[in-house]
Amino acid sequence: MQIPPASAPRPPHLWQFFRAGGFDQVKLQTGADLMNLDQLDQKLWVALACPTAGIEFDSKTAALIDTDADGRIRAQELIAAIRWAGSMLKNADDLVTGRDGVSLSAINDSIPEGRQILGSARVILRQLGKAEAGVITVADAAAATQSFANTVFNGDGVILPESADDTAIQQVVREAMAAVGSVMDRSGKPGIDAVKLEEFFGELTRFDAWVSASESEATKILPAGPATAAAAAAMQAVKAKIDDYFGRCRLAAFEGRLSLLLNRTEDDYKALLTKDLTVSAQEVSGFPLSRIVPGQPLSLVTGLNPAHAAAIAVFRSASVAPLLGDRESLAEEEWQTLQYRLAPHTAWLGTKAGVRVETLGIVRVRHILQSSARSVIATLIARDQELEPEASGVASVEKLVRFHRDLIVLATNFVNFRDLYDGGSPAIFQAGTLFLDQRSCSLCITVVDPAKHAVMASLAGAYLAYVECVRKANSQKMTVVAIFSQGDDENLMVGRNGVFYDRKGLDYDATITKIVANPISLRQAFWQPYKRFVRWVEEQIAKRAAEADAAANQKLTAAATAVVSKGGAPTAATPTVSVPPKVDIGTVAALGVAFGAIGGFFSAVATLGKDLWLQGAFAMVGAILGIMVLISGPSLVMTYIKLRKRNLGPILDANGWAVNAKARINVPFGTRLTAIAELPPGSTRDLVDPFEETRRPWRLYLVLALTAYVGWRWSAGRLDSDLPERLRYSHVFQSKSEKIGKDAAQTETNSLAKPAQSP
Repeated sequence: MQIPPASAPRPPHLWQFFRAGGFDQVKLQTGADLMNLDQLDQKLWVALACPTAGIEFDSKTAALIDTDADGRIRAQELIAAIRWAGSMLKNADDLVTGRDGVSLSAINDSIPEGRQILGSARVILRQLGKAEAGVITVADAAAATQSFANTVFNGDGVILPESADDTAIQQVVREAMAAVGSVMDRSGKPGIDAVKLEEFFGELTRFDAWVSASESEATKILPAGPATAAAAAAMQAVKAKIDDYFGRCRLAAFEGRLSLLLNRTEDDYKALLTKDLTVSAQEVSGFPLSRIVPGQPLSLVTGLNPAHAAAIAVFRSASVAPLLGDRESLAEEEWQTLQYRLAPHTAWLGTKAGVRVETLGIVRVRHILQSSARSVIATLIARDQELEPEASGVASVEKLVRFHRDLIVLATNFVNFRDLYDGGSPAIFQAGTLFLDQRSCSLCITVVDPAKHAVMASLAGAYLAYVECVRKANSQKMTVVAIFSQGDDENLMVGRNGVFYDRKGLDYDATITKIVANPISLRQAFWQPYKRFVRWVEEQIAKRAAEADAAANQKLTAAATAVVSKGGAPTAATPTVSVPPKVDIGTVAALGVAFGAIGGFFSAVATLGKDLWLQGAFAMVGAILGIMVLISGPSLVMTYIKLRKRNLGPILDANGWAVNAKARINVPFGTRLTAIAELPPGSTRDLVDPFEETRRPWRLYLVLALTAYVGWRWSAGRLDSDLPERLRYSHVFQSKSEKIGKDAAQTETNSLAKPAQSP
């Protein structure tokens, strides 16, 4: 079918939707569905943006769709890619097939760009030795693109050093790259383009003009000739200390009493002498350059601060000697004269231009400027640019075949989440499958920063396990977050190991590093109250045992300490007198009431059980089920509500997606995402375990004995004083006796009132 261009008026498109995950999702079944996505209200899109990294999608195709190269594909970029690809085909329905390979006869040659793509595709196939082939694949186009990119001239306007045959020109290109930087060629190698060429020669020209300015006023700017630069540098190295010296001398001449302070105090020197000194010590460098004496010139040979003696020696030879003559001291007037003579050179240095080519030296700079290198390189760049249409055609062919194969995959994981919900191909954000704790989790998503990801993902309401996956064969590492949606969390903890298989089938050692705990399943919710009770009982038993063990150890330690303190050991002749502890009457009474209450409870349970049994087995089963509902019901209800609220959105949003819908992970869908180990159909199982622990039913014996004892005491009436009236034996027995008497009297009355039957 032919799709009109986007600029032409189009009638409203009729959409079809399917429901999955608790919300409506648009069907993408035809080319018209794809080409009219710009008409679909984006509030009905499942996602509005997704990252180009961390997903199972061809990175080169993702880069072609991401036109602004910001690492994210947005709705408008996907729409633009679909409309371009659809317009390059005669029938846009080809886009929904997702096949690798575009038939040459399917390319739309009625438009100029389509004709260019068709011509480039035929050239590519001919160069690959497939001139008779009618289909061009992604591999064919990629091979041609790479082959063309690896040529010296490939149409991108960037030339490499090897683009020139002349070694002198090659050297200039290398010098330009070192000075002003480079740009990447299609081949992935660095080179220069027209912009970099102009930038380089601009730097050469400015540097030449700057040097020429010094040459035109050499006597002023270069008072020491070629050695002026060294003289200025040596002077700048000691200028601050010499200025400080003469300033202190003027201050000492103004007020003689300040001389001691200007030379630093005795305490300063005492503090200095407590340390290990070197001539370059920081403490020494802060002291005056030389001893301060009013009106005294600066000696350049003796009495200098050791930290600056070497710099003064260089200053004397490089600055003083060429400009003032060789001397051993420097007066303040001579210091001012020296600065005055070097001031023009210092000012000239402040106007330096062409700094980036300074390392070439003025001789090399002028040689390049006087040569024909600029025009030769410009000609090479123009020659490369002439091939731009051919390069563009090859790139467009690869773009079309990639879009033909991959756009429908992205659309069904962007506009809708069909791949996630239909159970066929995995979604592009599913990184693989985690096997751990007799479960397989298919919803595993790649994560870069688990700590940052967990902040947002915790709002999903799902049980999340962050797993570090390591493939030791090549030290490859990755981190995924796995969603557990079946079973329970009893055996899930940080440090548990499993195996992760990526989408290519490669296996990784997987270790849980972080857990975001949330309800997993209704089965977990049903048994959770009982497990909590058993855990509480075990904790109480362990606590009491620990307390008893501590008390026993304390008594043993006290006895041993007493023996050691007496300096001997107890002998067999010394009898140990045991004083029986006094028993508090209140304690005895409390114990009696407690045992009475326990007995009453068991009596009531026994009576209720007897009544239910008399009413039938169904009543007994119903009562048991009712009790279980009372215990597990609240946990089931709360968990069911939480499970219905599980949402995939925050998990993907934390990875850079912009999920636009409430992608629920309800109970049925969660059951499919996490599979529990099951025996294969038709398997047989031997239930005899040779290593099973031998268990004695001592708990059953204890319960039966306690029940019999309590029943005997209740039937003897010994618990009546501790029980409510309705549970007392006398009341129950009397009620049953009265009931039996009433039933007998009623039977006799009925028999007397019944008329005699005729013979």
